[in-house]
Formats: sequence, C-alpha cells, structure tokens
Amino acid sequence: MAVTKTKINFNSLRPPSEVMTLDRMGSCFPTRLSFMRVLIRKLIKNKSNINTHIWKMDEDGFGYAVLTISLDHKNFSLIAFSNELKNSMRTDRVIASAWDTSFALFDGIPGNKDIKRLRSQLPLQESGRYSQLEIIISRANKSLRIFNSVVNFLSNGKQPPKELINSIGYLMRTTAVYGNGKFGISDRDKIKSSPTFSPPFQAEMLTVYLIRHFSIKLVHHIAKNKNSKRFVYLDKNLQRHIGIGNATGLGMAPFLVKHPVLLNNWMLVKETALSRMLEKKIISYSKRNKIIELISRVSKHLKEWETEDERQKNRLKILIKEWGNINNKVKIETLEKSYSLKILFDLTKNFSSECKELMISLILEIGSDEIDGLECCLESSQGVKLSPEMKLEKLKQILQNNFNWALKINFNLKTSNSKFWYISEEKLEPRLGNRFSENGAELEQPLDIAKLIQKLSIDLNEFSEKATVAEFLMKYPKHRYIIKRIQTNAWAPYSEIQSNLIGENCLPIDMLRFKLSFFGGSKFDPKSDKWTRVNLFQGAPLGNELNEIDKDDWWLPSLSFN
Repeated sequence: MAVTKTKINFNSLRPPSEVMTLDRMGSCFPTRLSFMRVLIRKLIKNKSNINTHIWKMDEDGFGYAVLTISLDHKNFSLIAFSNELKNSMRTDRVIASAWDTSFALFDGIPGNKDIKRLRSQLPLQESGRYSQLEIIISRANKSLRIFNSVVNFLSNGKQPPKELINSIGYLMRTTAVYGNGKFGISDRDKIKSSPTFSPPFQAEMLTVYLIRHFSIKLVHHIAKNKNSKRFVYLDKNLQRHIGIGNATGLGMAPFLVKHPVLLNNWMLVKETALSRMLEKKIISYSKRNKIIELISRVSKHLKEWETEDERQKNRLKILIKEWGNINNKVKIETLEKSYSLKILFDLTKNFSSECKELMISLILEIGSDEIDGLECCLESSQGVKLSPEMKLEKLKQILQNNFNWALKINFNLKTSNSKFWYISEEKLEPRLGNRFSENGAELEQPLDIAKLIQKLSIDLNEFSEKATVAEFLMKYPKHRYIIKRIQTNAWAPYSEIQSNLIGENCLPIDMLRFKLSFFGGSKFDPKSDKWTRVNLFQGAPLGNELNEIDKDDWWLPSLSFN
C-alpha cells in the first residue's frame, strides 16, 4: 500500500515548514528505516550467506572473482574485475576513466560467456555495453593508505591499530553505483515487482554490501600471498568496522527535486514512524536499557567521527557538547516516566538541528515492533499528475497555504539568483554554475522551484479565479510543470524542499547528506559544499554472520563499543 493512500493524521506529524528546509535536511542521520538497514534485516531473515563461486586473483590481487548470495530463493552474483592502476589515474571525480576495480550485480550465476563479455566491457563503465542480466554496475578505488597498511600488518602476523581503522573506516571507496536501466542494464521496472528489490535502492545497497565483502577478502588474499607463514586474518571486530567508502557529488542532489512524490514518501514514512514512537505511553524495561546503551554508543561514535571540513567540524563540536549534556541528564528513572520518548525528544528543543535529528534517529532505533514494515511505503508508483479541471481559486489557495515560503523570497536581489543548475555535456551529470560569472544560464534546469512559483503567481493574477487550470494553461503553457508540482503538494506535503535552490546560501551538500542518510550512510566528511565522502555499512554484520544472528543492531557503531 502506498503511503499516499494511507489514512494519516497529518496533525500528529511535524509540519513540512519545520523539516523540509535545507539546514534541517542536511542534519539527518541514518535510521533503522534506512535502505541499508532494510537490506540487512532481509538478509538476516533469509539466513543468507556469501559464497565464493570464482576467485582467480594473482598474488597482487589482480584478476577477477564471482561472489554469490541467495535471497528470496534466488541467486545474485557480484562480478568483480581488479587491475593495476597508476596513482596518476586514481581520482574520485566522475571524469575518471580508470579504476582499481569494476563490478556488476548479476541476475543469477554468470557463465563463462557472461564473464568474458563483461571482462571487456565492465572496466569501461559508462562506455561499456551491457545486458538486462546486469542489475547494477559500479566501480571503486582502494584507499591506499589503509589498504596497504592493513596488508602489511596482517602479513607480519599483527593486527592494525584501531586508530588506523577508524581514521578512514574502509578499504575501498565507490565513485559510482549505477542502476535503473542506465547504459543498457536492467530497468527498475523489471526488478521492482520482486520482494527482494521492491523498496528503493535495495539492488544498489546489495551491490555495495557485496563489494565490502570483496574488499576484506581481497586484503586477506594479498596479505597471505605476501607472507603465508606469518599471515593472520583481520580481527572480526575490526572487520565489522570496515565499511565501504563512497564519494558522492552534485549528480545526486537534483534527484530529490526531480522525484517529489518519492521525497514525500520518504519523509512521510520517517514522520509517521516518529509519531508512532512519541505516542507510546510506556516503554519496556529492555528498551529502557537499550536507550541508555545507545546514548553511550552515540557519544563514542561522535568522538570517532573525523572530518577536515570546517563547517562540519564546528557542527560536530557543538553536537558532542550537546549530546554530553543529554548523556548526563538521561537516567533509567527518566525512562520509567509516562511518554518518556517525548521527554527525550523535548530535551533537544533548544539544541542544534543535528542534535534534534540524532535524537529522532535514536528514538526510531528502538521501534522495531512499531515501525519495521513501513519500508514497503518508501517506494512510489504514483507520479506528478496534472488536474486540468481544478479551479484557479483552489490552486491559489494551495499556493498561499503551502508555498508561502517561496513567495517571500526577494528575487530582485542578486544573492537570490546567484546560481543555476545545468547538465554537463561531457558526463551528462548535474552541475551548479554562477549566474553572474559563468556561461550557460540559458541551459538552466528547472530546479529553481521558488522562482517558478513566483512567476506563476504573477500570471495567475490576470485570470479569473473561476477559470480552470486547463483554460489558464492554454495561454500560459510554460507553467504546466510548476502547476503539477503545486497540485501534487496538496496531497504530498513533504514533496518540496522549502529553500531557495538557486540562492547564494544554497549548499548542495545538505541535499547529499539527506539522501545519503536515507541510504544509511554515516560519518559524513564534506570535501566542499558540492561533494562528500561517507561510510556505508560500517558496523554491519559480516557476510558469513548473516545466518548466525537474529537481529540487526549496528546503528552508529564505534570501535570502543565493540
């Protein structure tokens, strides 16, 4: 059942004006409803196990491999090609043309013909030719400092120091994970009917999880070949703390604007989950203890979160101080009171946006019985549609009630118009330009939602309120796009980012963090206001542990916690 068709008491949810600003969205943390967490619970339920089908690597770790996993009575395979890469060619940027490793998530178990075909095409990534058997294609580079150090330690019979593992947190970093029919691979419509991949981004997350397993196996392989007599395997606690790095840039940001119904459903699920938790009068003894444990775990996680970005460093400094205050205030007795989760929620009332969102993630973390299953509502089969019969009176009403934030922006100021979004010719990826110092504004993408709202508002004044949208569009067809969005927002209130996306103060990094938090990413490390590094699957159970455990408990891990 789609969230949009579910009976929801919107009065019990936080209003869009509070949660749909860039500052608030850019403060989000992963939750138990994040796509990675959904996947891991599914793998645990299936008692899945990762098997090595083919491993043809030389002593330096160059060659190819096939790892398989069974899920919902179906086999999927990660096909990996590893090759030597000159340091001069190693870059996280999308303009790269070569990588340490290239991957495909394959539907089934590949035969020799499939491997031969992909061996020539997969390293080419965007330039390769693919079939409907490839669900996802990806590529990754080694994080050389930690990768080579771990190899050296293990080959000499020693464990690497925790500080080294934590300082980076991954052996490899993906620079792209392509799905949804790109470059000829399997289309989303082909796989979304499967229970395996019906929630969003499950195929992408499965690929990344398998890459994580591959990276650990590869570092063991190289270390063992370097010195088989002294070699030791990486400690299991350290292995779990190895995630997969991801470098994400502007290409991801416009997704949120271009998929308004999906954005609405993500937020509606999160807000519904929060509302359910805050309405709980009493929480169990075990969950009270879990909250105390999680508060302590968070404190340790925050101290292990490293970033060089000055803005994030300052935010983190404030967050650590605020969370220390919470840690001191919250005792087991606090949680014995009626509506104790509401008490926790209110503790952050005067704290930073990051602290508020972190507390929300913690509250959701204990809500397995109440909120697990809501992931079925994260998808959307419903798009943005025009209602031509709507009277302009009704349209104006929606405009005034839901888009007052947009009408207040003064676009006569240069600072309100300073940026424009466009698609690069070279890589067909979104870019952000400066309107007053760069060429290309005539190619602007329609991400200037607030400005389009104001232009519509001006033209609406020329028409009688009794006229229909259809009559209006006959004279002003250019407004069709924005009218559809306004009409959609009437039933999908979280479908719009309530910030000026072409203003001087627009930070795309906030959009990136929001989306990555729904993936389940942690330890955001911005490298500018346009791209960030993040850790995926850090703390998650290992590939050979999925059939041994019965619960998913790895939210915001720390090495000191382990």
